[in-house]
Amino acid sequence: MAEPMRIRATMAGDVADVKVLMNHPMETGLRKDAKTGQLVPAHYITDVTATVNGAQVLDAGLSGGISKNPYLGFRVKGPKKGDKVVVNWTDNKGDKNSAEAIIG
Repeated sequence: MAEPMRIRATMAGDVADVKVLMNHPMETGLRKDAKTGQLVPAHYITDVTATVNGAQVLDAGLSGGISKNPYLGFRVKGPKKGDKVVVNWTDNKGDKNSAEAIIG
């Protein structure tokens, strides 16, 4: 089971500011293990989606070039205080994770 993501969503005028910390190793498949000398298998997030009250507001493709435990911030115009934001990711091994927050 993947570690939980941390998500925070706040309103700034008519724009929701969403910040997400995704716990993930983000291995490129090119790094060698220091002890064995073997390549560490690729393991990275490939897709991130976000919805506000069920309506998709973000669909992003990622790759192995992103650092460990990626931080994603985005802004969405239109939501209101109290609306629900849900962020999901899927990785190249089929693992998934999800987090939600109420816009404050």
